[in-house]
Amino acid sequence: MNDQQSYYETMYILRPDIAEDEVTNHIEKYNKLLQEFGGTILDSQMRGKRRLAYQIAKHREGIYVQLSHQGDGQHIFKIEKAMRLSEDVIRYMTVKQEGPLPTPRTSTKSSTQADGQRNQETKVESKETQPVVSADTSNSAKGDVETKENAES
Repeated sequence: MNDQQSYYETMYILRPDIAEDEVTNHIEKYNKLLQEFGGTILDSQMRGKRRLAYQIAKHREGIYVQLSHQGDGQHIFKIEKAMRLSEDVIRYMTVKQEGPLPTPRTSTKSSTQADGQRNQETKVESKETQPVVSADTSNSAKGDVETKENAES
């Protein structure tokens, strides 16, 4: 291959009536299966419950899960077969990606705290760097009148 490696992204939708702990069990189950079949997990994210574009198996909502992985391609057939046999997965799709590998996301708690601190720092900096302009219109109006008088003479 070129310098850019290919990896795969699998998005699958679980039934909306599944409990939170069952959702995490499904995510762990498919992550383990993927590793057993020879794939390498790059990132796994639960995207949450969202409204579907159209009704699937009498469901109007679904729990979206995104799984980024790398492998030889043979593991995809096996993991999709496991998803097809599961009654809790209502849709799945795997796409081959070209380009640089995705960077794994850090935990959301630490990143939001760091973002909050950065935002406070930029607010402080922006206050310090803005010039202070006083609005004294009385002097500028006199200057305008004097300029007109000088122009006329």
